Amino acid sequence: MTRILLFNPNTSSDVTDLLVRVAGPSLSPTSELLPVTAPRGVPYIATRAEAAIASGIVLDVLAEREGSFDVAIVAAFGDPGLGGARELMSVPVIGLAEAAMLSACMLGQRFSIVSFARALGPWFRECVVMHGLLNRLASIRLLDAKFASLASVQDEKEELLVQLALSAVEEDGADVIILAGAPLAGLAARVRERIPVPVVESVVAAVKQAELLAALNPKMASAGTFRRPDPKSSHGLSPALERLLMARPAEARS
Repeated sequence: MTRILLFNPNTSSDVTDLLVRVAGPSLSPTSELLPVTAPRGVPYIATRAEAAIASGIVLDVLAEREGSFDVAIVAAFGDPGLGGARELMSVPVIGLAEAAMLSACMLGQRFSIVSFARALGPWFRECVVMHGLLNRLASIRLLDAKFASLASVQDEKEELLVQLALSAVEEDGADVIILAGAPLAGLAARVRERIPVPVVESVVAAVKQAELLAALNPKMASAGTFRRPDPKSSHGLSPALERLLMARPAEARS
């Protein structure tokens, strides 16, 4: 079995349950999904500050569960902590946004990101830049009104999100639409026939990318951007994270 850790770095267990329901039907029979919700933090990450807080939590959670999974998904669209996790972990770590955007690049020349909160804009744009995909970005279109509940935001804002997607296609030249944010999981399947270009379901893209990387069985980098750092002592960190920081670079995955 390929054990896929699906870590929601938001504290909303309802969103974790939604991600599991949406990802489940696409899971291969030889894969197992291991859902985990952040034990601390904010209900949903929307700003740079919240993403910075979540990054440390991502590293803590992955360190605590090291050895119990074969590949991990950071299931928040801005991919908090992804780079650091790739440095420290000996198995592949996938970001929800990166998986969605790379999948979108295989479906069209330029993609647009559509989501439900204006505050997400700067963080999302920086995520696109981090992954080197700014020249493939047609636009980021975001709603600017409050919503009643995170758990029901996709139902409440469905029509407005479809209208934003249509505007992205007609006015921005988007070839592909990404409905961004874990709380929007499952919406792509509901609205795909109302949008004239492909719509990417982020969590399904991440799960299938996870299965692909597990099948490739890549060695751990001993050189390059994401090689494991040299051992370093620390103070006040969790025992699991301290152990990872003290681990020596390995030539290959165990």
